[in-house]
Amino acid sequence: MTRDDAITRATAHFDAGGFLALLREAVSIPTESQRPDQPGQLDAYLEDFITPLIAKLSFQDTTILPNPNGTNGPFLIASRHEGDDLPTVLVYGHGDTVRSYPEQWRDGLDPWQVTVEGDRWYGRGTADNKGQHILNLVALGQVMEARGGRLGFNTKLIIEMGEELGSPGLRPFCREQAQALKADVLIASDGPRLNAERPTLFLGSRGAYNFELSVNLREGGHHSGNWGGLLRNPGTVLASAIASMVDARGTILVEGLRPPPIPEGVRAALADIRVGEDPNAPKIDEDWGEPGLSPAERVFGWNALEVLAFRTGDPDGPVNAVPPHAMAVMQLRFVVGTEWKTLIETVRAHLDANGFPMVGVRPARAAEVFQATRLPVEDPWVGWALGSIEATTGKNPALLPNLGGSLPNDAFSEILGLPTLWVPHSYPACQQHAPDEHLLGSESREAMAIMAGLFWDLGEDGPAVLRRRAGGA
Repeated sequence: MTRDDAITRATAHFDAGGFLALLREAVSIPTESQRPDQPGQLDAYLEDFITPLIAKLSFQDTTILPNPNGTNGPFLIASRHEGDDLPTVLVYGHGDTVRSYPEQWRDGLDPWQVTVEGDRWYGRGTADNKGQHILNLVALGQVMEARGGRLGFNTKLIIEMGEELGSPGLRPFCREQAQALKADVLIASDGPRLNAERPTLFLGSRGAYNFELSVNLREGGHHSGNWGGLLRNPGTVLASAIASMVDARGTILVEGLRPPPIPEGVRAALADIRVGEDPNAPKIDEDWGEPGLSPAERVFGWNALEVLAFRTGDPDGPVNAVPPHAMAVMQLRFVVGTEWKTLIETVRAHLDANGFPMVGVRPARAAEVFQATRLPVEDPWVGWALGSIEATTGKNPALLPNLGGSLPNDAFSEILGLPTLWVPHSYPACQQHAPDEHLLGSESREAMAIMAGLFWDLGEDGPAVLRRRAGGA
């Protein structure tokens, strides 16, 4: 068979309902990792759904292992070996979801059943992430059948069950299982495309570091008439401290929290990227953020310092008193090159130098730091993947050097040392994490074709890409 035959086979399987049937089965397993009473369901997804599915794809050495932290959801790893001289791809997905909140879904929708209404396929996990990794596995199987039971490359698989909690245990797990997960490239799917119509490739993600600022000046409040103007107000102090760090248009004022200049390759990749054009997207504030940058550069190539929460006194029942305390939760979304490991020391030094020694700073409680990652846009895998997607769709795919959001990509890029290619299959208005989460049927069908083409091309071109990365012809 040819490449076109493999893609036709994959889309025909999709049209016959093969993917939808698997998606219905997967969604019916409630895998809410954010609920402490769900460990049995997390295990069931791997044991009763993923394991039989990949057995049909001739995966060997399938193993379900406990989380290294002894608390959170397990991991599944499996492998399919065709030859020592062939490239090896690592495929990733997560089978857990956020809480379902069924009472918030509109009438006629059940988060644990797939409901098809026109082009929208509703259900918790359809977009994040069951639909995405199942689609990739189905495409892999269709290419394997088109090639008479072979792929032309080796495959390894990791499915985690705690991504919606920040992937606890994933990093130590990757360290412990580094040999079992050893590969040449990661190909995975999560998050949305740039928009529903444009296929997208992203190469990493921005990092995220949450930290707390606090002002604790005295015990108890004091009457604002008798003491106002005499006692330092912690809310005012904290607001002023924040204003010394980020100005009224969102420009970061602390040099140590700013990124290095945007690399020319990244700037070139973002030149044709338009953000916020989805009909359901909020209107972009053109005068917000770092001056001189395009909206795409601000969200994909730069850092953002955000106030996530601010509290002083009792906002629900204010009284005429100078409050004793104030606190804020801040977040730095950051790109590669930012000195995030010294963030607390950097903020402490800034506060002291600007007259705010009374403002405390510490990492947010239970905060998991997502590191910033970005495969260089010049890497041979990038041009290969873009060419494959364009050959399949006839469209110019969007290249995002990294997502604006965060993923546990550092487990793969930094710990396992892999080049990382992410091909998302949802879209910005999919209502991920919200009631009425859904996939688009039309976009999923195109994604099936894209992944079939990508896996076919990996069997054809993988060795040559590895030679180019090694400096060969």
